[in-house]
Amino acid sequence: MSAQDALKTLYESVKEVGIIGSCAAVLGWDERTYMPKGGQENRANQLAYLSGLAHEKFTNEKIGELLKEIEASGQIKDEFSDDGANIREIRNEYDKAVKVPKKLVEEITHTSTMAQGVWGEARENSDFPKFLPYLEKLVKLKRELAECYGYEKEAYDALLDDYEPGATYESIGKVFEAFRSELVDLVAKIADSKKRPDMSIIEQEYAVDRQKIFGESAAAAIGYDFGIGRLDETTHPFCTGIGPGDTRITTRFNPKHLGQAFFGIMHEAGHGIYEQGLPTEHHGLPMGDAVSLGIHESQSRMWENLVGRSQPFWKHFFPRAQQMFPLALGNVKFDDFLFAINDVRPSLIRIEADEVTYNLHILLRFEIEHAFFKGDLEPKDVPAVWNENFKKYLGIEPPDDARGCLQDIHWSWGMIGYFPTYTLGNLYSAQFYAKAKEDIPDLESQFEIGNFAPMKGWLRKHIHIHGRRYRAEKLVEVATGKPLSHKPMMDYMRTKYGELYGF
Repeated sequence: MSAQDALKTLYESVKEVGIIGSCAAVLGWDERTYMPKGGQENRANQLAYLSGLAHEKFTNEKIGELLKEIEASGQIKDEFSDDGANIREIRNEYDKAVKVPKKLVEEITHTSTMAQGVWGEARENSDFPKFLPYLEKLVKLKRELAECYGYEKEAYDALLDDYEPGATYESIGKVFEAFRSELVDLVAKIADSKKRPDMSIIEQEYAVDRQKIFGESAAAAIGYDFGIGRLDETTHPFCTGIGPGDTRITTRFNPKHLGQAFFGIMHEAGHGIYEQGLPTEHHGLPMGDAVSLGIHESQSRMWENLVGRSQPFWKHFFPRAQQMFPLALGNVKFDDFLFAINDVRPSLIRIEADEVTYNLHILLRFEIEHAFFKGDLEPKDVPAVWNENFKKYLGIEPPDDARGCLQDIHWSWGMIGYFPTYTLGNLYSAQFYAKAKEDIPDLESQFEIGNFAPMKGWLRKHIHIHGRRYRAEKLVEVATGKPLSHKPMMDYMRTKYGELYGF
């Protein structure tokens, strides 16, 4: 078999695994939107079967033989070419996957699917003991997975690699530590300011049907294509890319708060725009997939915050908001509204947190996850440790576990190692945005007239079309000309919040 034939055969085999993953994605979306509660056990069995089947096909010896043949041929000379990136990333995934027993893959999928239903009930009733057995089992299974993968320094690194390839606790910790010290100082300055927004502006009656129309119009304006996407409701908002022509986002509505659903839609639309911008010809291959969860999060946080909470964005959308919600916003001044949607104060719920204190929520979760794998924390002790550290970081103590350690769905998914990608995403987003403004001097004046195509175009060119050509660290350097730094985020926040809070 020629090297070209081997490459073609390899791609066909890997794309077949991608189709199985796409089928599982539809089932996962349905489970969290429309599936009746009684279907949980059957859905767990379905997803476990598909994950096991995908694992079996991907770890077939034929995949390894094809990789060896292609690598030995010398045909792939540039690791950043389309084929070079595909082979590099398939090799990395294959070498990890063959170390993991099919039974463990199926057990993790089955347990996490069942855990999601239990988590939903536990959160609703603030009943941590109900969820505890599933959390204990998932932590145990993920420890087993980390041992299968292997690691140089820490077990946690093995799990981080699933979401942010190449990242380690040490490398992330260094970036976070530098960021944390300056962030705490900024939070203190804001707390000391005597200026405070009138939060009643956005905390009143906002009809859900109108919120949905307004949110959809904003998502469409920034570039989320509803011809190949949709918006639905769920308990915990998410985005899922089913495949070319099918991207789905969700949110949850609060009839007494404008921002929760609106910024949730902007956030998930950011994810959706990324999914819709990936090269369709590479679907099922690394070049048709997102770089990492951190880069994915950079897209959502950018549209939600750097664009969606900005003055130029609302110069265009505020008159439309007043028309849509005349009783709530008809007599509200623009500057007062802008201040209200950029309010900074410690809050209980991560996904409703402002963009300054949000990162403190992530640091808390990052430390708890790491403690699981250092052996310093057992799942049963999570509520006490959570509440103690929440008070230390944010100055408030959760009144119950529903608004404390049960608020996020991620651990019920088994997604341990995911949380740090949120803060990485914030840092990436600020660095990308600063470079986009440099490359497009009138970028924000375009926002004022409702033209978001230049921003979307910049992201397409520098991030989306590359798939997984580069790892996240390399992509940041290629796109911005500089290594990742917390400085662009701090510069952005100091400028913005210094103006709002008068320091």
